[in-house]
Amino acid sequence: MTSDAQAEAGTAEGQGPVEISPELAQRLDEKREQLFEKFEIRDEFPQAVMTEAEKRTENIQQEIQDEVDEREDLRDMTTWTTDPVDAQDFDDAISVEERDDEYVLWVHIADVTHYVHPESNMWEEAVKRGNTVYLPAYTIHMLPPMLAETVCSLVPNEDRLAHTVEMHLDKENLSYETIDIYKSVIRSDERLTYSQAENRIDDEDAPLHEECQLSFELADRMHEQRKEDGSLVLNPRRDRAHTIIEESMLKANKAVTHELMWGRGVEAMYRVHPQPTPDEWGEALQEIQDLDGVSIPGSTWDDPRKAVNATLEEAPPRQLDKIQWAVMKVMPRARYMSDPFGGHHALNFEIYGHFTSPIRRLSDLINHWIVYTNDVPEDLVALCDRASDKQADAEACEREYKQFLEEVGLDPNAVNNRGIEVVEEE
Repeated sequence: MTSDAQAEAGTAEGQGPVEISPELAQRLDEKREQLFEKFEIRDEFPQAVMTEAEKRTENIQQEIQDEVDEREDLRDMTTWTTDPVDAQDFDDAISVEERDDEYVLWVHIADVTHYVHPESNMWEEAVKRGNTVYLPAYTIHMLPPMLAETVCSLVPNEDRLAHTVEMHLDKENLSYETIDIYKSVIRSDERLTYSQAENRIDDEDAPLHEECQLSFELADRMHEQRKEDGSLVLNPRRDRAHTIIEESMLKANKAVTHELMWGRGVEAMYRVHPQPTPDEWGEALQEIQDLDGVSIPGSTWDDPRKAVNATLEEAPPRQLDKIQWAVMKVMPRARYMSDPFGGHHALNFEIYGHFTSPIRRLSDLINHWIVYTNDVPEDLVALCDRASDKQADAEACEREYKQFLEEVGLDPNAVNNRGIEVVEEE
């Protein structure tokens, strides 16, 4: 293990797993079962789904070879993934180039719909689940993990099927000159953790140094431009590696849904986020202004999103959570809609949708299918409602489980970061 991987692994492990008694482990099991019943969350996969997943993970390399002639062959392109140190699957990768008059950014997403389609048991199960549910130290997957961790994981030095979003960006304003979305075969050069990616930006002698540095320069510009355009940035102090991935995925999601709406004029699963009323925004800003040591710059009051961004940049770290909470309280819930009318208020995007996480979100899985087939499921409106409702269920389940952990004396963040070990009392 390299020194930067060791450093990140050490951070993730903290002081080792959180130790609990068998009695407390039993109580956690019972609480999860109660919550799964309450929110209709399916923990176990039916046997038919598991059998299908097993069959789809056989003869992987032969199937990919059979596909090469039908796809763009990008295996010689420098490509890499960046994920948390404890990630089990790697479903997105990037490539980047700077040319005389443009940047080219490729975002490669695991081609999940090659394996999971509307006629399959796995698709039917994904619709029932709606999304992956992340509880501290316990994950309920939308798709069978064996699929996500094999054919749909863009592991280094192995050929993988992908759905690529190729974006040619104007050097001056980073607007899309062209957007191409196509099926591809890629071969990732390396799997980076976030701390490794941070180190590669600075280490001139390290592999992928120039690519990581260039991708950050581009991502940083995209981030600053987004803020200037009025996008709300509630977490302004992210490290460079997270900025690369976040901005690249936002750019790809936006590109795909622009292509669907303007290029093809088709319905899709758009992400619509209504705005708070002026009074609600006023209440939030007043609450922020009243915090100790916090002052909203006078020039920004006319645009609440810019006001919040500017305040977060200057506020004392101890007040960040309170500022974020003041905003979240007045924000309406975003929903999936078959029509993008209304846009995404927080991002300040006229059109937006999800594409980059088809392993863990139903919306992305369906948008992959629509992009590939140009065919919209007959029950798209019902699917939008389903995805929206299951997301709300997942968030409520996570909130109640974390609350229960606190009630029994456990720190949800420690449990989430370090995991749990059941220890017999002596």
